[in-house]
Amino acid sequence: MNQTTPSTPPPGKGKSTVLSRGSYAEALRIGEILRKETVGGALLVAAAVIALIWANSPASDSYFALRDFKIGYEPWHLELSLGAWAADGLLAIFFFLVGLELKREFVAGDLRQISKSIVPVAAAAGGVVVPALIYVAINLTSPETLRGWAIPTATDIAFAVAVLAIIGSHLPSALRIFLLTLAVVDDLIAITIIAFFYTSDLDVTPLLLALIPLGIYAFLAHKYRHFFGMKASAAWVILLPLGVVTWALVHASGIHATVAGVLLGFAVPVIRSQAAGGPDAGPGLAEIFEHRFRPISAGIAVPIFAFFSAGVAVGGWEGLGSALADPVALGIIVGLVVGKPIGILGVTWLLTKATRAELDKSFKWIDVFGVALLAGIGFTVSLLVAELSFGQGSLHDDHAKVGILGASVLAALLATAVLKTRNRQYREAEALEKVDADQDGIPDVYQERN
Repeated sequence: MNQTTPSTPPPGKGKSTVLSRGSYAEALRIGEILRKETVGGALLVAAAVIALIWANSPASDSYFALRDFKIGYEPWHLELSLGAWAADGLLAIFFFLVGLELKREFVAGDLRQISKSIVPVAAAAGGVVVPALIYVAINLTSPETLRGWAIPTATDIAFAVAVLAIIGSHLPSALRIFLLTLAVVDDLIAITIIAFFYTSDLDVTPLLLALIPLGIYAFLAHKYRHFFGMKASAAWVILLPLGVVTWALVHASGIHATVAGVLLGFAVPVIRSQAAGGPDAGPGLAEIFEHRFRPISAGIAVPIFAFFSAGVAVGGWEGLGSALADPVALGIIVGLVVGKPIGILGVTWLLTKATRAELDKSFKWIDVFGVALLAGIGFTVSLLVAELSFGQGSLHDDHAKVGILGASVLAALLATAVLKTRNRQYREAEALEKVDADQDGIPDVYQERN
């Protein structure tokens, strides 16, 4: 088939499209990430359910004793409870992968093109601002709860992807990439908020000292082929201790240690092509580390964090009613379930009008709305921000967790109602894409040039 001749008419003369289909290589890579995150999402949900049952059982005291059990070395500011180790330590692995994914997307992925990145980035920003404003509006008369304004701003990648895998396996790849990009950018905004708004008693000395191992780490990461040849395992053995030291110093400075995870992820190089800088030069250290650490993050780190963070003693129907009456829980629920779709869908629509672009013909606005509903599943990062806002185990923290859990379930159900019927309509189209391929094995729809 002639690759320069589109099989369908252009969406509009002189008009560009938003959320258009990316490259085939990017679609394959995103599909692999989604499959891994699906397993992690199932484990995350299972861990949260176990924690909730245990925390509300007759043996609840043993759960909270386990969560609050302290271990570590105090002179290094590392005598922490198991719950704090999960939030500060294990979750740093998750944010390390967030840093890797962001850098790969904007350096070597399809989103290195401003025309393709502007929509998901702007939509993610809208999905952060609107929920925060809704939360503030609901809690305006309660100054002590305003500190939780950032709780409904984040989207949980693993949870949302797990739901999408169940209900939307045949949705266009552009929509799945859109959701993943939204979630990753959301996490970047959330970690920036944590760094600037949830840092108290900043100690400059360890923060400056952290720049030394971080700088050595970045230098060796970029020169790893020179120092270690093609042996990535050798690079991993050398770089991991430097990463741990960087994490410990950032933690000692008063900045939440997950920020160190993102910085370490940004420091890892992404190799582009030798000639013009595309993503076809072979696996770089970022891709190698992603393969090594994603199973640890999805299968161990995030589920353990969910286990220690999701356990809240509801106190029966009366306690549940009291929690939902708290403006904290109400602001979170409305922010995630209503604010997220309004922010994401609204900004995407406004961009199409401002740029006179059209939505890609491969899907409809109802599909974007369904994905925007899925983005209302705020779990991992929302639980972390709730603990930073009110302190683990406080009344408002417990009510915030009830709101996060309730909003995530409600968002998942609403997204299922919207996307389940749409998914059926894409089955035949996806089957045709798989059949309609040249001898190179690449579907023709990825070879079109509009």
